[in-house]
Amino acid sequence: MTTLRDKFRGCIAASWIGSAMGAAVEGWSPEQIEERHGVLDKLVSYGHYNADVKWDRLPGTTEDGIERQKLIATAIIERQDRVLAQDVAAVWVRDIDPEKIVYKQEPFDKFLLEMARAGLPAVEAGQLVLYPNIVSLARSSHALGLINAGDPRGAADDAFEIGKLYAREAAYAIRWAALYDAAIAEACKPDATVESVLAVATEYVPYREEAGGLYARYDTIEAEVSRALELGQSHTDYVALREAFEHHYHGGEYFNYGYSQANEIVAKGLAVFAVTNGNPREAIIASVNFGRDTDCLAAVAGGLAGALSGTQTIPQEWIDQVNAATTQDPYTNNQRTIEETADGLFEAFLARRRRLQHYLASMGDEAFLS
Repeated sequence: MTTLRDKFRGCIAASWIGSAMGAAVEGWSPEQIEERHGVLDKLVSYGHYNADVKWDRLPGTTEDGIERQKLIATAIIERQDRVLAQDVAAVWVRDIDPEKIVYKQEPFDKFLLEMARAGLPAVEAGQLVLYPNIVSLARSSHALGLINAGDPRGAADDAFEIGKLYAREAAYAIRWAALYDAAIAEACKPDATVESVLAVATEYVPYREEAGGLYARYDTIEAEVSRALELGQSHTDYVALREAFEHHYHGGEYFNYGYSQANEIVAKGLAVFAVTNGNPREAIIASVNFGRDTDCLAAVAGGLAGALSGTQTIPQEWIDQVNAATTQDPYTNNQRTIEETADGLFEAFLARRRRLQHYLASMGDEAFLS
């Protein structure tokens, strides 16, 4: 049986490795990837996609999405519990160096940091973000699923709370993050299966639909999830799956983050998770060779597979290389290794579990509750 600690390690390891491997070909077409690498299945060095920032990264260096994930994880590890938007914003202000942020995070991250430093309430920050469907939250919120391991509803609720940092509450991006984080929480159960994880993702499509009033229609999300799962379950290899998706998601090069929309990335991530049967190594390789936003897709599909299956199929040399690059990274928000991050989150989960057990015991036995 895969232990819960190993599920935590698998989720963090696969999301970091997928991000680092996929960043080298981010924005490329499948044809470009094949011409340069054949099948990309190793960590390689790459330059920053921002032409104004000159920095060649070591193989295994993670990117902006993992920086956001690290900040959420830090808040959870320090609080030893679930967190609020204000807890994460406080970590931003304390841990992000305004002079270094340009090397590893996006311009809107710097904008949000400055708003937090100026005292803007954390729950208001997302009101000012110009990209309501960007995948920023879903591809970096793995820790919300982990601290709520076994509790999909709690994970979805936390996505809505932390999502206030990145988008309006009615934004579709938060809904995609909520169903994804609920799926991670489900994957952490001892008896979880690929089928049960995908069933929970589907179940949480309409969750809290009232949050956005008339604008929170979820039928389009439901249609995309259903189509993604149908494709994932009806194909046997990622190449055929990739070709099927080309009919649904293409273009986007003429507006900011056109390749990085939450609906495309999470839908594809669920399908890749299905076609690889929850195997994190295979999910990473499939995602990295999918084209378009490869690092975000690999973080989503790989992280979910890692939460289900743990580290068993993840090559140790991948983990070692990402850890080595992390400890030498001069611009990251923190240099914790994969194991230190995952184990810190696991200890926070255990602390929360002890508090819940104490609470239940303090409320008496069945005779008192009758």
